[in-house]
Amino acid sequence: MSENVLSGSRNVAIVGPYLSGKTTVLESLLFVTGAITRKGRMVDRNTVGDGTPEARDRQMSVEINAASTEYGGVRFTFIDCPGSVEFIQETYNALIGVDAAIVVCEPVSDRVLTLAPMFKFLDDWQIPHLVFFNKMDRADIDFTDVLQALKKVSSRPLVAHQYPIGRGENLVGFIDLVTEQAYHYHSGAPADPVPLPDSLKEQEKAARTEMLETLAEFDDHLLEELLEDIEPPQEEILQDLKMELGADQIVPVFVGVAEQDFGIRPLLEALLREAPDPVDTAEHRQIPANGTVAQVLKTYYTPQGGKLSLTRVWQGTVTDGMTLNGVRVGGVYRLAGQQQQGVTAAQAGEIVALGRMEGIKTGDTLSDQSVQPLPKVEQIAPVFALAIAAEKRNDEVKLTGALAKLLEEDCSLVWEQHGDTHEIILWGQGEIHLQVAMDRLNRKYNLPMTTHLPQVPYKETIRKVVTSIHGRYKRQSGGHGQFGDVYLDIKPLSRGEGFNFNEKIVGGVVPRQYIPAVENGVREYLSHGPLGFPVVDVAVTLTNGSYHTVDSSEQAFKQAARLAMQEGMAKCEPTLLEPILNVTISVPTDFTSKVLRLVSGRRGQILGYDAKADWAGWDEVVAHIPQAEMHDLIVELRSLTMGVGFFHWLYDHLQEVPDKLAERVLATTSHGNGNGNHAK
Repeated sequence: MSENVLSGSRNVAIVGPYLSGKTTVLESLLFVTGAITRKGRMVDRNTVGDGTPEARDRQMSVEINAASTEYGGVRFTFIDCPGSVEFIQETYNALIGVDAAIVVCEPVSDRVLTLAPMFKFLDDWQIPHLVFFNKMDRADIDFTDVLQALKKVSSRPLVAHQYPIGRGENLVGFIDLVTEQAYHYHSGAPADPVPLPDSLKEQEKAARTEMLETLAEFDDHLLEELLEDIEPPQEEILQDLKMELGADQIVPVFVGVAEQDFGIRPLLEALLREAPDPVDTAEHRQIPANGTVAQVLKTYYTPQGGKLSLTRVWQGTVTDGMTLNGVRVGGVYRLAGQQQQGVTAAQAGEIVALGRMEGIKTGDTLSDQSVQPLPKVEQIAPVFALAIAAEKRNDEVKLTGALAKLLEEDCSLVWEQHGDTHEIILWGQGEIHLQVAMDRLNRKYNLPMTTHLPQVPYKETIRKVVTSIHGRYKRQSGGHGQFGDVYLDIKPLSRGEGFNFNEKIVGGVVPRQYIPAVENGVREYLSHGPLGFPVVDVAVTLTNGSYHTVDSSEQAFKQAARLAMQEGMAKCEPTLLEPILNVTISVPTDFTSKVLRLVSGRRGQILGYDAKADWAGWDEVVAHIPQAEMHDLIVELRSLTMGVGFFHWLYDHLQEVPDKLAERVLATTSHGNGNGNHAK
């Protein structure tokens, strides 16, 4: 179809849990609309989506993939989103730029809980969405039962748009509940209309009545018709579906088998008829009506084309060479997975990739004039970390630049150079997430990396007061010598007070100009205490000393202070401290008891739990958990909660390590290097 006869556009995200078949749905949509002549398969590594080596190695989506096609006079841009919770930031960033979303799921009652966070996000952002029950041929279940289960995790009422004919291997077609027309599926061809099976007339009637009654909750005229037993016209039902879907008041439900293209054409027809168009979406989002306004949904760094910014054009036209936010657009492209098609311009309502937008990040609002930035998705807090290092020492200088690009592509990654352990720590959403990041550093930037568990930043403190600890530094090697002489009192402070230095020098026994050097010597020693860790919550007082008019110096008094600390601290009963985090865990109520046991099993102190605000059927558990127990907490939490549990954490305080555990930590610590290993 030629570009000038297209009457509109739709931008549709394909979302859903891992293994629900989203990439297969995209392949089927592209095949049915003629965008591709042969469908790819994940196992054959030839799908339009998931074309990166990282995705194909794992046979799963690890970033969003865009593909455009045409159907019914409308240009569709589909955004295939990762299903793994470890890449959910990618999905959320893309969703705020679409007109509607297809939530793909399997018809299995026990798994519908995995959709709860997605439904919550869609409803919080008021993004119209419909459900496509995929793989209907693999589950011998009652459609009504699985629909009822799904209703429990959606805050919007679900409306069955279709009713399946047969189930499991005996699935043969569906009934359109608007027209009450039955259809039989045919592989590679549209479904054929057939008479409504007598055996399903009662179920069809009940399902249709429930659909109409749900629609009538938002339409008084339809309610009056139902109360008066007037059969509403099909056009009125379709209009209600369109209006209420567009307002995110209902969630229509469709069925099919994407692998065989079953149900894909009716799904496309529904998107044509009922999904909001870009004008409606822009109005709903209150996009400024003047000039050009766009928003970046995803950043890619490609081997050939450099930086690409996947962008939703909300208002106006974006042309190659124009300036947005002070940056010149270096190309406008429509994407088909890894393929790019250059165009001269993109109109309002399109999603395209813009080339060479240096300094522009995911979520940024682009405009040719001054506008209020559009809302963007909050960054999900990281929950899993690895310490990383370049395999080749010469590559270390390139690492910072490569990490900056890596974080532009994936803004749910965070890196830091830890002040205590001096490790480079990469934070993300899980083990696979960080493995993908390592693969990208290797493949894209030729930076092979080594990884290990981050060291726990243990500290140490003291329990006992010691006084009049003597430190004398004396050296003579021709000419002026070195002489410094001090007496120190050392005592513990309350937890969290840090370090205090005082002096009680009388009569100038330590000249004023040398007292700062004494403090510096004390501070230097405290960076690496007798147990091998930084020392905290200690007060040191300089009480006495002596000096030589010729040989004394700042360096000599600094060394004298270090010698005094070295002798004194060993007598102060040093003890190991570990960081304790304040952790807030969010889970469905059914899993709360398991989470309480999980926290207790990790030396955690449960502070309390309560219903999670604005999350029906969810609880929040608040606890103090040692950082040493946190590394794989997210892995076990997801395992216990079907992948939906999550947590946030903040540093809270330092606490003494239990004696037996402290012995194990110290046994695995190399004394003299100041580093503490992760010990459990």
